[in-house]
Amino acid sequence: MRPRARALPISLDGATGAHNAITDVPGVEVGYVTLTEGTARTGVTAILPRGRDGVGTPCAAGVHSLNGNGEMTGVTWIEESGALTLPVAITNTHAVGTVHRGVIDWVADKHPSLAEEWLLPVVAETWDGYLNDINAPHVRPEHAGQAIDAATGGTPAEGSVGGGTGMNCYGFKGGSGTSSRVVEYVDRSYTVGAFVQANFGSRAELTVAGHRVGPALMDDNPMASRTREGAGSVIVVVATDAPLLPGQCKALARRVPLGLARTGTTGSHFSGDIFLAFSTANEGALTSGFAAGEDYEALRFVPWGRMDAFYDAVVQAVEEAVLNALTAAGDTVGRDGHRSPGLPLERLTRLLTRAS
Repeated sequence: MRPRARALPISLDGATGAHNAITDVPGVEVGYVTLTEGTARTGVTAILPRGRDGVGTPCAAGVHSLNGNGEMTGVTWIEESGALTLPVAITNTHAVGTVHRGVIDWVADKHPSLAEEWLLPVVAETWDGYLNDINAPHVRPEHAGQAIDAATGGTPAEGSVGGGTGMNCYGFKGGSGTSSRVVEYVDRSYTVGAFVQANFGSRAELTVAGHRVGPALMDDNPMASRTREGAGSVIVVVATDAPLLPGQCKALARRVPLGLARTGTTGSHFSGDIFLAFSTANEGALTSGFAAGEDYEALRFVPWGRMDAFYDAVVQAVEEAVLNALTAAGDTVGRDGHRSPGLPLERLTRLLTRAS
């Protein structure tokens, strides 16, 4: 077990939730299937906005793409309707179709009434072809359902798990990471949580708590001669229980790049950077008129002029989620002996101590 970022001498802003994870948002659950046999270094991550029993109950949602060199299915319907109703799945680039089919199979089995209409699952990807034999059929449709069935609250595992199993970040082993922030608003507290599948950035860019440490860690970079600098992609899912409009969820998603930039990236052409944000408030709205007897629907929302604290929370949580993915993931060897080194935590600690 490697420590999370806050266990190191890293200065991070904001107050976290109990688990410092996207699962601090009530109802949100995360599940994984991790595949590491033979040439497989891949898997599936499932994020359930309202748990398994809440599948089909819409959440307000919005999406934003910093760079479209990647894929997130189902986003045109989110743009049109402002609603997210199904589990979100994240996997590798060449398994998107397989996982899409698997999510549909799971919904048809567990919630058959939903499958009587149409299903447009959100399935996102990043490229794990350096460590994983990405063209092999390692990921099967049933793995999507298994990840959904494995979803729980609490503190999710981080690093080389689920869809993040074969991913790399800033020339080190990357993968899955998460963090959360608590926002005090009027007379109550809301939570903003972020989950990242981190597979982006070049080694020289790496920045930790404002300190550019990458140039001091340029040795032991076996990926440098085998992959494009900065290539790979990053998917970020942001969740909150604050009552927001779909357009305000989109505004949260637009702040994700600011959190990523704190870790050093400038957004490579070869990195697909796609973000989804949703709100679990206003349960029962955004049903597309399927709610029996309801001719009108209403949304309660935070005034636009009071959104800044939620923007802050997104930026802070995304930054820390990336760092948690990096600190959690250790040295990994994949297909054809390809090796991805874990972020050297002792050297990082010395660099940060000297810089402070």
